[in-house]
Amino acid sequence: MTDVNLATKLSFTGKVLALSGGVGGAKLCRGLTATLTPEQLTIVANTGDDFDYWDLRICPDLDSVMYALADLNDEERGWGLRDETWRTLIAMRRLGGAEWFQIGDQDLATHMLRTQLLRAGQSLSSVTKQIAAGLGITHSLLPMSEQSVATKVNTDQGWLDFQQYFVRDKCQPEVRELYFEGADTAQLNPLVSSLLTDEALAAIVVCPSNPFVSIDPILSLPDCRQLLTKSSAPVIAVSPIIAGRAVKGPAAKMMRELDMPATALAVAEYYGDLLDGYVLDEADAEYVDDITALGIQVCVAPTLMTDLNSKIALADALLTFAASLKA
Repeated sequence: MTDVNLATKLSFTGKVLALSGGVGGAKLCRGLTATLTPEQLTIVANTGDDFDYWDLRICPDLDSVMYALADLNDEERGWGLRDETWRTLIAMRRLGGAEWFQIGDQDLATHMLRTQLLRAGQSLSSVTKQIAAGLGITHSLLPMSEQSVATKVNTDQGWLDFQQYFVRDKCQPEVRELYFEGADTAQLNPLVSSLLTDEALAAIVVCPSNPFVSIDPILSLPDCRQLLTKSSAPVIAVSPIIAGRAVKGPAAKMMRELDMPATALAVAEYYGDLLDGYVLDEADAEYVDDITALGIQVCVAPTLMTDLNSKIALADALLTFAASLKA
């Protein structure tokens, strides 16, 4: 760890809550875990993507974050575990079973254990804690809710479950609207609600995840936006768009289909008064004045995370920015 990161760890003494989706959010969360102690950082992951497959409970965003924090994720593929094998999937294909959602042999163990523990009556938070501990993770990772929320995508081909749209149909259908089934009756994870009223909370980070299908499901939970707004901690988002493109996933395509320009500025406008701060990539520095005019303070920093050093550097820049807003 560099001296700069050590200095941040020593000087940034407050707690941090990070709202995360899958790949992009997982990268930043990995940087934050290198900079903040387990007592300081809590990560809450979107569970609107969760679904049942092969009669197993799959939690894609929770797993992406877990695997990234454990340094076991496949960086090249962008999802799943490194050094994965596929013998079960191959056998399922041979037998004529469903195989459009690719589950590797190691990944299968995660889903099997989660399903067993949930059926035994444990909460998703408890199950996640046990699996994370088995992967050597010491920082707190929580599902956004203990209740089920399911993201539905209305497309030019009709309503689709999110994983059907995202994986089976490879994001090809045109998106018209989104609906979070169950969000109106689900509750924000009580541990998250408690942290949002903690006077030691010094920053709330909206990770560079898809605003519509990764962050909005969290924000759609009753009282979540109100608690975020009432918190004395600054809410800071990191742009998921760099120079008009999403690093990974369909965010830019969705923005165009929802009649929004695929720009970092449009993401800031979409979050609106929820934000106190916004981290913008150097490639989008042209938008600084426009975002500032929205009443949102801006930090310009390299946001493309290609290795552990760049993840830590972004986390460090973000926390330095957060400390300036808190002051």
